[in-house]
Amino acid sequence: MSGVFSPTRAKIKERTLRTDKWWLQPLATFGVLMSFVVYATFRAFEGANYYKDHLISPFYSPCLSEACLPEATILGFTPVSAEIFNFALSPALIILIFPLGFRMTCYYYRKSYYRSFWMSPPACAVAEPHKKYTGETRFPLIIQNSHRYFFYAGLVLNVILTYDAVISFKNPEGEWGHMSVGSLVLLVSSTMLWLYSMSCHSCRHTIGGRLKNFSKHPVRYKLWSWVSVLNHSHQRFAWFSLAAVAFADIYVRQVATGAWTNFYFF
Repeated sequence: MSGVFSPTRAKIKERTLRTDKWWLQPLATFGVLMSFVVYATFRAFEGANYYKDHLISPFYSPCLSEACLPEATILGFTPVSAEIFNFALSPALIILIFPLGFRMTCYYYRKSYYRSFWMSPPACAVAEPHKKYTGETRFPLIIQNSHRYFFYAGLVLNVILTYDAVISFKNPEGEWGHMSVGSLVLLVSSTMLWLYSMSCHSCRHTIGGRLKNFSKHPVRYKLWSWVSVLNHSHQRFAWFSLAAVAFADIYVRQVATGAWTNFYFF
């Protein structure tokens, strides 16, 4: 036995002495993350209703498949065949691996789904049911070490999604300077993604890590200090960005199906 059940630890038969409802947080986390996974999977395979009047869903951007609507592409760039191995591939499946990999390997999300899905451990001062612990030293969890590379890919996607937010300030006729509800939705979504990325631990390490003397790198030190402030709210930005991206996709889908009207302010 290991952990709290190891021979050198006190013999307490109770799994925990906590009297509060400690299970509510992992249960809520499980419910929210599972709901997002189910919805994102449905949208990824739907392959439709992702573009309308210069609004493109963040789940489908950049649209790189030959199956993409011409208006949804960036300068008509579609390097991926519409079918791979005789299977019609949804455009979302081409790029979702990168934001998914970024969130799955995120330090905060690791803690969240380790507790809510694997109960490792389910909460502070609550014993985990596993008899053996190997950490992130074996497959598949050793893949978590690739987080910084997904972070870099995420930055590229953030730039593209920011471009999408800018393009959304066109009206259906393609004229600039027209703000709609959809413009604000995409703008909030891209902003939340930037805050989530900038508050990331990998971002903090990339900017200020491996420096032996901050005084010799004043610019990087200043940037590191700003990112460090954001890092305190990384958990908050993680949830806000997840909700913002999901709602942006829902909004675009509803507009594309005609269920909602994208009202313009001017």
